Amino acid sequence: MADGYDRRVIIPYAPRLQFRSYHNRRQRFSCLVCHRRAGKTVATLNDMQKRALTTERPDYRAAYVAPYYAQAKDVAWDYMKKYASPIPGVAFNESELRVDYPNGARLRLYGADNYDRLRGIYLDDVTLDEYGDMDPRAWSEVIRPALADRQGTATFIGTPKGDNHFREVNERSKDDPEWFHLTLKASQTMLIAPAELEAARREMTPDQYNQEFECDFTAALVGAYYGKDMNALDAQGRMTGVPYDRAVPVWTAWDLGIDDSTAIWLAQFVGREIHLIDYIEASGEALDYYVSELNKRSYVWGGHILPHDAEAKELGTGKTRTETLKSLGLGNVKIVPAQRVEDGINAVRMLLPRCWFDRAATKRGVDALRNYCREFDDKTKAFRLKPLHNWASHGADAFRYLALGMPKAAQPQPAPRPRYGTMA
Repeated sequence: MADGYDRRVIIPYAPRLQFRSYHNRRQRFSCLVCHRRAGKTVATLNDMQKRALTTERPDYRAAYVAPYYAQAKDVAWDYMKKYASPIPGVAFNESELRVDYPNGARLRLYGADNYDRLRGIYLDDVTLDEYGDMDPRAWSEVIRPALADRQGTATFIGTPKGDNHFREVNERSKDDPEWFHLTLKASQTMLIAPAELEAARREMTPDQYNQEFECDFTAALVGAYYGKDMNALDAQGRMTGVPYDRAVPVWTAWDLGIDDSTAIWLAQFVGREIHLIDYIEASGEALDYYVSELNKRSYVWGGHILPHDAEAKELGTGKTRTETLKSLGLGNVKIVPAQRVEDGINAVRMLLPRCWFDRAATKRGVDALRNYCREFDDKTKAFRLKPLHNWASHGADAFRYLALGMPKAAQPQPAPRPRYGTMA
């Protein structure tokens, strides 16, 4: 130190052997795929804290991002206070979940459920915990740009939850020299006693166990409504290039958001097949934006399927969104009557075996269908009957309206009933 005094601070963190390679890495980006209770959150928080304490930048900024703000507080805030408290001069801001270090550096906790809160800030380091549960736009549209001018570092951590955007990061990190990659399976780390793993295996389904403890991305997402259906379609080669057929009209199916995202599926009904050729989703945009996006596509339109709440009048205009869309040039609008969500989910399950998805154009929509799942009750440790409302809901709801509102000619027809007196 400049004053000749050696200020050493002992942090009560002893890195587990399994994470030492991560702490010693040289790469800018990292992906840690770890089994439950491996200690990934503690390891990454302490890694960021060490960088904050040893940086030469007095305005160093680091962020820990969980899928939800409440989750960040529950999971990481107590850890931060525990490992930062021994540092002389450190300050904790409880209302902002922020740690201020004596050298001017800061580490703050955020939730990806409000990722726009990070828009416009700069970051030197960030950890995205359970990235598979986040809206992937949080990274691409907000967090990645925040790292750009400072050439900041980023770490993605989590446990597999099906074939989603976290799996894509995992696959990329294996081959890209700019990435550090680490996979920790419970059968290899010995961090959990074998007897405890065996007890867990007896109480969980194979998919649950392989996902949570063996880092298996191929296991269907636990609680997902369509996970196995989507995996089956992928295995059958039904997620591929699906060209627009000029001889067949295109139908759209909408999930309309107000303060939330609006999602639109674009489908063609070709014989018994449903071709999903395109997908549109955005947030914070007026209805004319979506009509403009449709007009950019040189499609022949068959009709447009809207949810029942499109008929509600808005206080500001006194018009329904159906009326607004018609005034913008949308023709042949069909309203789906209000129905139970469970009925819509069953309709989707009946529809999916007939579907072909354009892999590139509908990628975000497909991810939404894969990740649409039931809500988990932390108190009862069981899934509720209702779906979890998150980033995947919009695409899944729009697809549900497609299944419920598709033209009758495209709907599956029941087998004719035999006449009385005839042999079955």
